[in-house]
Amino acid sequence: MNRDEAKATIEALRQELNEHNHNYYVLNSPTISDKDFDMTLKELERLETEFPEFADPLSPTQRVGSDLTKGFEHVVHERPMMSLSNTYSIEEVDEWFDRVKAGLGGEEFTVVGEMKFDGTSISITYRDGRMVRAVTRGDGTQGDDVTANVKTIRSIPLQLRPGDWPREFEIRGEILMPWKSFEELNEERAYNEEPLFANPRNAASGTLKMQNPREVSRRKLDARFYYLLGDNLPFDNHFDNMEAVRSWGFKVSPAMKRLHGLEDVNNYINYWDEARRELPVATDGLVFKVDSLRQQLNLGYTAKSPRWAVAYKFNPEQACTRLRFVSFETGRMGIVTPVANLEPVLLSGTIVKRASLHNADIMRELDIHDRDYLYVEKGGEIIPKIVGVDLAQRDPDSRPVEFVSHCPVCGTPLVRIQGEAAWWCPNHNGCRPQITGKIEHFAARRMMNIDGIGEETAELLYDSGLVRLSSDLYALTAPQLAQLDRVGPKLAARIIDGIEASKSVPFERVIYALSIPNVGETTAKRLAKSVVSMERLRAMSEEELTAIEDVGPVIARCIFDYLRESDNIRNIDALIAAGVTMAVPEDQLGAKGDALRDKTIVISGTFSHHSRDEYKAMIEAQGGKNAGSISKKTDFVLTGENMGPAKREKCLKLGIPMMTEDDFLKLLSDSEKAGAQEPEPESETSASERSDTPSQGVFEF
Repeated sequence: MNRDEAKATIEALRQELNEHNHNYYVLNSPTISDKDFDMTLKELERLETEFPEFADPLSPTQRVGSDLTKGFEHVVHERPMMSLSNTYSIEEVDEWFDRVKAGLGGEEFTVVGEMKFDGTSISITYRDGRMVRAVTRGDGTQGDDVTANVKTIRSIPLQLRPGDWPREFEIRGEILMPWKSFEELNEERAYNEEPLFANPRNAASGTLKMQNPREVSRRKLDARFYYLLGDNLPFDNHFDNMEAVRSWGFKVSPAMKRLHGLEDVNNYINYWDEARRELPVATDGLVFKVDSLRQQLNLGYTAKSPRWAVAYKFNPEQACTRLRFVSFETGRMGIVTPVANLEPVLLSGTIVKRASLHNADIMRELDIHDRDYLYVEKGGEIIPKIVGVDLAQRDPDSRPVEFVSHCPVCGTPLVRIQGEAAWWCPNHNGCRPQITGKIEHFAARRMMNIDGIGEETAELLYDSGLVRLSSDLYALTAPQLAQLDRVGPKLAARIIDGIEASKSVPFERVIYALSIPNVGETTAKRLAKSVVSMERLRAMSEEELTAIEDVGPVIARCIFDYLRESDNIRNIDALIAAGVTMAVPEDQLGAKGDALRDKTIVISGTFSHHSRDEYKAMIEAQGGKNAGSISKKTDFVLTGENMGPAKREKCLKLGIPMMTEDDFLKLLSDSEKAGAQEPEPESETSASERSDTPSQGVFEF
């Protein structure tokens, strides 16, 4: 294939793939199989590699994103992104309608009703039909440039479909995480014992601000667009402009509707107050806008919001359903949790069948009886919660649900630590769900990353008698695994490969994988950095453990006791014998410097030279400690652009120094140069004299 043929083929493949993306992600009507799409994409990737002169940052092959993105650039909005005033009842919407009518002097007007999607706002600029820049709302005046991440969202066009679009325009919308993607993400986080996202809005916002576009792509964000701005728009009204936007390839809600009077507005509210429950994405209300752009201009703005638009907020979603029974479930760490098993009910786009009752105290407060009708609420939260009982429907003969006294699995009497709400089973090494939970946890991605061992496989390995301790995994063979139900040769080989690869997992992740009570991912990192090796950790007293930063008496006692239980001793010895990493490599020992030794530093704002994560790593490498909030113990705050006013005020109130990005880098550079010169030790006299003399620099430590 010559150069001209390659160019023509590349352009044709891009156009074809863009069309397939639109059919799949916007119209939900794919016209090609996933396999055929992937093959076409691979052919385009091959040609772009062979002919790099035809590279295009908006090619469909670039949707997955690079993992090299640094911090976000701050961008001032050409037109401020204002918020809408909220209403919470039909009566308040009627009052807004009357104010619009008065503001237009009685002139006839039409209102457009739209869904108010519960995501994170975005403004995207297009020029000559191509995406130029995507910016978050920020504070309404300026936001973050997240173009690299937005490019990974397949329902947002990189290049517009043919149409009468202006040469340059701005379009605004919401970045969303659909319920399905959200549930998959939270299931994954729960599996890895990471904190769950409270709702799709938080998940979408957090994902959009990630530093790794490849991970953004993996989380399957979506978008809906609701407003077009520019100097040469195709129509003089909002509704027709959004219909044009739809034809250009943007995802616009089919719920958008012209409303010709107050009765239409009220009917629209009543309809969607129920129908929203079946939508695939989260919503928290409706938006009403005056249709005519001329009338919008005449109505104008208040200091905070447009007079020509208003938001109507839905009440938190709640349903009443019957309690089938309460189950008591033992977790990996032995805690027994009561769970309400319900008659299935639709809530916030998902079918709810179960809701945690958390502990015995909450059960007692709710006073739940057998066969009660319970009120279940999400209110935007993904995790359903029981908020009350419908006493009017209670069976007079029903009895209160009692918390169990023994483990529902192994029958061991439950124990409750004084001052804590949870009851737990102390049979750590003989209770099936605790053992299988620890096997599953050990193999999880954030721990030992052994592919193929999830909940079902962990239970299968236990029930077959092959695995009792996590170290037993390293004695498994492919033929043993292949004989198990639902495993087979391919999965067996994958598991064995994962087990072998896990031997090189860093020491900090090994500590986390062991399921030491109260030792999470952050504490495991701190332990690995402080103790350096398992040999040292096992030899430490409770007092020595307590001296480690962020390890208090309770955690120290948990670690000390864990390392002295016979099964745990045997397990760790077997892991060492199997070749699992049990120490920090020598080339990683020690900090690169001590310019920030014993300093507690808070990072605030956005930066231009390095990302926040990179600055955190620099601080730790120089012996400092990162803190999330400002206190009297803070030595200084590393400040970037757009530092929050509350943090700035707190610094001034407490007298905490604020250091700019450039000054911080200079401090590290000067320290490195001073260290390279290896000055002779100063006398005790000169040191004490200088300690009594304030530093001449801006920052005193």
